[in-house]
Amino acid sequence: MRSREPTGWNLFARWRSSRADDRQTDHTVVAGGIVPTTPSVDRTTSPQARPRASAGPASEGTIWVTTLVENSVSGRNLKAEHGLACLIRNGGHCLLFDTGQSDLVQQNAREMGLSLEEVEAIALSHGHYDHTGGLSAAHKLAPNARLFLHPAALKPKFAGNPDGTSRSVGLPDATLQAIHQAGDRVVWTTKPTEVLAGIFVTGEIPHETPYEDTGGPFFLDDSCTQRDPLVDDQALFFDTRDGVVVLLGCAHAGVVNTLNYVRLITRGRPIHTVLGGMHLLAANAHRIEKTFAAFRELDIRQLGPAHCTGVIPTARLRTQFPDRCVVCMVGSSLAFHR
Repeated sequence: MRSREPTGWNLFARWRSSRADDRQTDHTVVAGGIVPTTPSVDRTTSPQARPRASAGPASEGTIWVTTLVENSVSGRNLKAEHGLACLIRNGGHCLLFDTGQSDLVQQNAREMGLSLEEVEAIALSHGHYDHTGGLSAAHKLAPNARLFLHPAALKPKFAGNPDGTSRSVGLPDATLQAIHQAGDRVVWTTKPTEVLAGIFVTGEIPHETPYEDTGGPFFLDDSCTQRDPLVDDQALFFDTRDGVVVLLGCAHAGVVNTLNYVRLITRGRPIHTVLGGMHLLAANAHRIEKTFAAFRELDIRQLGPAHCTGVIPTARLRTQFPDRCVVCMVGSSLAFHR
């Protein structure tokens, strides 16, 4: 751990000091989750058990994380696509973390009885199309929502192909237009930033582990001469009674880099849950083993690999952490109690 403190630590510390209650966290996995076998956990496998807007807002002390877009799906009439989007609800407040690559985020939300019109903020993990392509559709439903993203997310972005050609993987035109139309509702997140009360994004994440990279051949130009360091990659996190919950978009900064930085921001708070894309699909065995060793050292209680984690790394993760893995496919929800 570094001795210096990130700019946003005081912001998190002030929020945490305002919380008078520091009881033990309990959590609930809904719609197909695999949960740790602890007495405080209830499991419901029926898709109909998902929280619905018509049922009224959740308690102010409960944060729901619902997967709206992901590569896999659980539940009738829901659809999957390559991408990620999560709806985070805390009482009467809600935000989107990423938006998938199309208007599927809107379709799945409607099918699940969740209203995107109530979204107050949209946080983008980085500037790739599969996390930002649904922004236009979401922002039309919630035009007053503030947008949180790193300025480097707007840069042109390309991925190299095996034959030496490239393909654009950056923000779609409609997404760029939505960001420009948002005007002064855009918040540039180069450092830790509070999105909603007690819910933060990391901003730019320092790259310090020697074994982690951006996870693929990513470039800033179509001729593939300028490597994209993906400094726009950021994670979302919030505190609970049992520790911090971290949501990853793609973790291009590295999963371990990200978790170490969250620990620094929160001054050593335990990390209870890690959800989202870990971008291990192209990782070598050394990186995977070092990553899993870090999960053990940090004693992560719940791991929810999704999206770009990769089929084989996910299978290995579930083999090595069988009692700690949860499902993060479309239709699943997790509830955390403060």
